[in-house]
Amino acid sequence: MKPSAFDYRCPDSLEEALALLAQYGDDAKIIAGGQSLMPMMNFRVVRPTMVIDIGRLLELDKIETNADRDLRIGAITRHRTLESSPLVRRCFPIIPEAMGHVAHLAIRNRGTIGGSLTHADPAAELPMLVRLLDGQIFVRSVRGARQIAATDFFISPLTTALSSDEILVRVDLPGLPHHLSAFEEFSRRSGDFAIAAVGVVLIIEEGRIAGARVGLMGVGETPVRSVDVERVLVGTVGDDGVIKQAVTALRDTLRPRHDQAASSDFRLHLSGVLLERVIRRAVSQGTTSHGRITI
Repeated sequence: MKPSAFDYRCPDSLEEALALLAQYGDDAKIIAGGQSLMPMMNFRVVRPTMVIDIGRLLELDKIETNADRDLRIGAITRHRTLESSPLVRRCFPIIPEAMGHVAHLAIRNRGTIGGSLTHADPAAELPMLVRLLDGQIFVRSVRGARQIAATDFFISPLTTALSSDEILVRVDLPGLPHHLSAFEEFSRRSGDFAIAAVGVVLIIEEGRIAGARVGLMGVGETPVRSVDVERVLVGTVGDDGVIKQAVTALRDTLRPRHDQAASSDFRLHLSGVLLERVIRRAVSQGTTSHGRITI
């Protein structure tokens, strides 16, 4: 199919883009990589009368950090950049690990972080990573700027807290002390959307897990954080007994969605398997010959 007729503008500044968005409101759509928008337009799921291309806004295409290892990522940064950046790998190695699972290389070369976050597919890697890493999302409109926590940004499938006149401009990921992490994803074929995926981040102090973050995707209406599993892990060395308790806690509290790709029961079982794998992998990265965890 082909999209319905639309006008196209490619502004040279963020201010010009915001003015166009304010002018056209609900009739406008922002495009950068177009990996989500163009299929929806071709199937006429959305029918904008104005498409605003922000691809020239190079101020939104950058990655920066500071002494605290906070990571600031511009909205039109490509998936492939996140996957291959030494800076990203140094601050958050789980990001490039997860990016390798995103669709295919051609899509990673075009798709942007802002596009993925605003599309808000519950089976997409970037929304889960930003939720897992306690990201802060910055948006702009002609009315001003605002900051939205990742916990509040994702409302439901394909729906976010972004207003129709706002553009997502960057994401900030607060720095973490040295940590261990791992990511596992299951899909029917390489490049398919995930049926389920789990990511874990473990902060280690004095040989024990002092802080834990556990995120899931593909199982709910939005990215999921499992605080129940996080509580099980904190204060332990992540041994076999603890891992078993963590899997039990997940299966007791998680209520996965059911759709044509997989049943709720299958997703629940799969999430437990993936959780066990990521905890074991993360812990093994820092386990010494004496059984302690270090970094």
